[in-house]
Amino acid sequence: MLVIVSYCGLLLWSVGLAYVDGADGFTRALLSPDSYLTDVTAMGDHPWEYLRAYTATAAEKSIASRGHPPGPVMLLWALHRAGLTDHLLLGLAVTALGALVAPLVLSAVREVCGEAAARSYAPLLLLSTWAVWLAVSIDALVGTLAAATIAAGVRATIRHGTRALAWSLASGIALGTAALFSYAAAWLGLTVVCLNFARRRAALNWAGGLGALLPVLAAWAAGFNWFDGLLSAHNDFTARVEPARPALPWAAISLVALLLAAGPALVPGVRKLRNTPGWPFLAGAGAAVVFSVAAGLARGGVEHAWLAYFPWLTVAAVAPEQRGGPIPPPPLLLAGVGALTAVVVEAVLATPW
Repeated sequence: MLVIVSYCGLLLWSVGLAYVDGADGFTRALLSPDSYLTDVTAMGDHPWEYLRAYTATAAEKSIASRGHPPGPVMLLWALHRAGLTDHLLLGLAVTALGALVAPLVLSAVREVCGEAAARSYAPLLLLSTWAVWLAVSIDALVGTLAAATIAAGVRATIRHGTRALAWSLASGIALGTAALFSYAAAWLGLTVVCLNFARRRAALNWAGGLGALLPVLAAWAAGFNWFDGLLSAHNDFTARVEPARPALPWAAISLVALLLAAGPALVPGVRKLRNTPGWPFLAGAGAAVVFSVAAGLARGGVEHAWLAYFPWLTVAAVAPEQRGGPIPPPPLLLAGVGALTAVVVEAVLATPW
């Protein structure tokens, strides 16, 4: 029941925030000049040529928007070819996929921190400020894939034999797919690695690592080299974005956006990092954030890119000090503050200046 309620709740909340702008709230991001749909148009009927050109030099590229892996564009291209060409329906479909992050996160929290902790975390997760950016955001799909990675990894640690290996392999495949949507998402695999070691199931890392390689190798066979793509993204940011958005000040701005969206729940989460079973969640998300900043990929507009990490940064706020220990009451005040902030942020964003 919690799984169904959490999914429906987050979906309705994010849709409600987007609907402040009417139908435009679901189509504006898709129709902007810098959207992924620009690349879909450039691809035409030749997706494999697009992949091969993705890591070419800037002079050889005909792709409009760069600096990201090809996963989002390939997904939108597939949806277009499947007949989902109406922008409103496409926006709703992306939002529905992004909302899957709620049941996946709560499933992982329940297995690691206990049923009571998951129920306590539900209102904070559903009414968080970051829901403002969830609707019609391709980056929300990274959050779903990352949550699937961790949820499957957690499930592997409570299974044995071939079932454990199958869940670990599935976790790795989800991680490799997420890495084709966001370069920093690969660091969330650290959460699964930490969980495997903490639960004395380190051998599962072999299956997870193999699974993570499969999507990356498939993309490489199709023409996209992940490591070259990362280097290309860094060079693109340096040449195209650096003059307008210097790394240091814009990294600071992006971190401020992260702190505002994560909200007050981040403070008790960090405070209990050393003595809660939820510490691997914060470790993986923290590593991904540090990588984004250190690699110079955090240059404003990054609030969408943080979507994959918000849930894991705040889980420890409601996790018990020790597994089976006393559970704090649901953080209704924190959830209320997050919901109110989300409404205010959405109103500010919708106000013409």
